[in-house]
Amino acid sequence: MAKEKNTEKKVEALLAPIIEANKVELAYVEFVKEGQNWYLRIYIEKDGGVTIDDCEVVSRAIEKVIDEKDPIEQAYILEVSSPGIDRPLKKDADFIKFAGEVVDVKLYKAIDKQKEFQGNLKGLEGTIVTIIDDDGKEVSFERKDIASIRLAVLF
Repeated sequence: MAKEKNTEKKVEALLAPIIEANKVELAYVEFVKEGQNWYLRIYIEKDGGVTIDDCEVVSRAIEKVIDEKDPIEQAYILEVSSPGIDRPLKKDADFIKFAGEVVDVKLYKAIDKQKEFQGNLKGLEGTIVTIIDDDGKEVSFERKDIASIRLAVLF
């Protein structure tokens, strides 16, 4: 896990000028092993949405820099995309940006026999994430206890 996080941080540092030059925002970086393959996933966003052309341009620019700097030891597959409509909230800034939105929270360990919650995101204060459920009740979680928190997809 530490190896993956270290690689993500190295790649994020290399991405800053590419992200700025292409007028997109870095949502987050993932470096994960799935089966026998490693994947370097770079999620970008921008006002009005990310296009395939945006992903292609950023991908080509990233390939050049990563090939030149060579921060990753093993072979990997590079993917560049948008975080999607059910994007995970990872950075502190995400909790500010998406305050008031409906989120799905999944916990590692159940609270009162419940591991999944949905509500309007109130925000993040220190290490505490608070949502307001359908009954108007505030429910708070330690960030370390959250397996995932994503924007809810409502139909």
